[in-house]
Amino acid sequence: MSQTPPKSVERKSAPAREISCLFLDIGGVLLTNGWGRECRALAAKRFAINPEDLDIRHHQAFDTYEAGKISLAEYLHRVVFHQKRRFTPVQFQRFMFAQSRPFPQMIELVRKLKAKYKLKIVVVSNEGRELNAHRIRKFKLDEFVDCFVSSSFVHVRKPDADIFKLALDLAQVRARQVVYVEDTPMFVQAAQSLGIRGILHQDCHSTHARLAAFGLQDHATSAHKTASKI
Repeated sequence: MSQTPPKSVERKSAPAREISCLFLDIGGVLLTNGWGRECRALAAKRFAINPEDLDIRHHQAFDTYEAGKISLAEYLHRVVFHQKRRFTPVQFQRFMFAQSRPFPQMIELVRKLKAKYKLKIVVVSNEGRELNAHRIRKFKLDEFVDCFVSSSFVHVRKPDADIFKLALDLAQVRARQVVYVEDTPMFVQAAQSLGIRGILHQDCHSTHARLAAFGLQDHATSAHKTASKI
């Protein structure tokens, strides 16, 4: 029997002891988007590429790349190097990789919560293999993430519910034990349809507060609450 779609992307809080795992997106939560619209606009300007043609070709090929069915080299051949260029694929790839930036406050928050509550940290992300691998290494995400359920690794993309089912199986947790932090409403709702609690991420401060409502407070939050009672 199918479940009724959730009316909201937010779920009621749960006892802290029940939450044992965080599912996290990468782009927009831990790091900037890997190859988003702004990055492509910068690339079009930097390399003198027609931005409309770049964007059209990107949308025609990127889903296939994110699903792990073509390599980055094949993606670039279809999108950029289908005609002769004055720059090389290596130069363009270096530019792509250089656009990623971390969100240090979010990374630090996740690290603290993992240490304090012994949480399992699972990334559930739509990213191409080479870009994903670069971002994991560059920003040392594997130092605190226990498992990467990336679309290019598992050949399933959000919002397909199967990627969340796989993440639950790999983490060996029940849906009610998970809070999922994601900046795309549809993806939050897809996870919620399985009983996973969701937080629609907008910024570190609001996500911090919503995690605290689930009983996951970092040391700074606890200290602040204690001081306010004095």
